[in-house]
Amino acid sequence: MPLIDLPLDKLYTYNGRMAKPNDFDAYWDRALQELQDTHSEVEISKSSFQTSFADCYDLYFTGVKGARIYAKYVQPHHPPEGKDTFPAVLEFHGYSMNSGDWTSKLAYAAAGYAVFSMDVRGQGGKSEDPGGVQGNTLEGHIIRGAAEGEDSLFFRNVYLDTVQLARIVMKMKEIDETDVSVTGWSQGGGLTLACAALEPRVKKAAAVYPFLSDYLRVWEMDLAVDAYKEMRTHFRRHDPTHERKEEFFARLNYIDIRHLMPRIKGEIMMGTGLMDTVCPPSTQFAAYNNITSKKEVVIYPDFAHENLPGMHDRIWSFLTK
Repeated sequence: MPLIDLPLDKLYTYNGRMAKPNDFDAYWDRALQELQDTHSEVEISKSSFQTSFADCYDLYFTGVKGARIYAKYVQPHHPPEGKDTFPAVLEFHGYSMNSGDWTSKLAYAAAGYAVFSMDVRGQGGKSEDPGGVQGNTLEGHIIRGAAEGEDSLFFRNVYLDTVQLARIVMKMKEIDETDVSVTGWSQGGGLTLACAALEPRVKKAAAVYPFLSDYLRVWEMDLAVDAYKEMRTHFRRHDPTHERKEEFFARLNYIDIRHLMPRIKGEIMMGTGLMDTVCPPSTQFAAYNNITSKKEVVIYPDFAHENLPGMHDRIWSFLTK
């Protein structure tokens, strides 16, 4: 089989290129305290889209830095048999995309699961970015704030949005707070793992080819293209002679999901295509190998950053079993 990365046996032992910053845990504890001090100001209203077996709602909340965050909320008319409250699934989408169509949530609703699908701030949906701009800023989110310092990193705030949504859901009287799971592909996969780490009450997490891991490895593989191309753009525009390269990657190290993985308590399923040149397999395994809770990875040897046949079904069965 051709290889674009390390052999499979080496992938299972690879842990990433940069050590965790000494103040990494303090950094995220401080961020979580900021989240704790943020007033969510939740608003829920009926959506124009409705079904015969579930109610559909538009949910808004205020995240850190004052951004107004949107999520689709589908609540079935009846919880699963034998339950008085609803288990819940949180969904996170791919880079620059949005929460998708309502109909894509209905398989979980049909099983009695409430579904919450978040628009990432400043990307393709209804959530605002920290500057109050609604809609798509398209790219540059990995590097946004890096020049100002790690406290200004854009994805720091996005990770906190996922935690805030999980906490809002867990506080709802109709939701079983002990049965909240998360899932997503690519950027959504990275956010899934970050959410499960920063809100360890998450029961299960299903992440497919997660983004936002092991940035220096991506750079050294000369794969700062596609989803990671903004790293190359940063150097071309702001540091053409790489005088501040070490400082740049040291800043991004604070939003490297692999350092968060030991915080996860829930059960994890991951899906990986070994031909993936968008989120290289080694960067995915750098996160996976740092998870200490119950876990499994489903390998697709001949597939890249694309649809992985049967994976949606595997995830549905994993989250609802």
